[in-house]
Amino acid sequence: MCLICGNPSANHTGQLPRRHFLGLLGAGLAATAFAPILRAAAKGPPPKPQNVLTPAEAFARLVEGNRRYVAGTTRRTDFATERAALVHGQNPYAGILSCADSRVGPEFAFDASRGDLFIVRVAGNFLESDGLASLEYTTAVLGTPLLVVLGHDKCGAVHAAIEVVEDGAKLPGHLPELVHHLKPAVKAAEHKSGDLLANAIEANVALTVEKLKNSGPIISRLVEEKKVRVVGGIYRLATGQVDFLF
Repeated sequence: MCLICGNPSANHTGQLPRRHFLGLLGAGLAATAFAPILRAAAKGPPPKPQNVLTPAEAFARLVEGNRRYVAGTTRRTDFATERAALVHGQNPYAGILSCADSRVGPEFAFDASRGDLFIVRVAGNFLESDGLASLEYTTAVLGTPLLVVLGHDKCGAVHAAIEVVEDGAKLPGHLPELVHHLKPAVKAAEHKSGDLLANAIEANVALTVEKLKNSGPIISRLVEEKKVRVVGGIYRLATGQVDFLF
């Protein structure tokens, strides 16, 4: 059977570039690999029915939560009750790729509770294979409809990347590996007017959003089917407000 068109008597693999063929094959294998997990996750009602949302509804809920946080009117959460509800599963309404900076707490910033946000954190909020796999899991298996790349102003990781690119700074340990992922944002921002750090932080978020949206075989397909939305935002340290990029 042809893996491309499904015709039992056809074989079109020789007509495709190898990379394209492997990509199609990978998409099929990914769906097959996730099938048992998807069946297991589908059993029973969702632990938090209020988290079953469309991408637009999830985004609106995230924005409203941030408004409460900025205003200082965050809700009181009954953690004891939620612990019992989440023992056997989870269905977060948003996945967050956030900087690891200790001043940025996504659960606080969006006034969210346990089981609401699936969070991946790394200094500089860039996308690499482990983080991507985690976000694939939350969208494909847990049904999360919204992904957010969350940067913040005065980011030390992006500042370090600027020092390397602009001044040739040498960093110790594994820091050069981290900075490597942030160099494209610095390059994209260095010819813009205004503050280089602020521009690079915004460019890093924008580039990561595009990379995430186009990451196959799973997330790009879910985005194309409008089952998942990917957005970017900048957390403001002074106010706690998240300014979303569109």
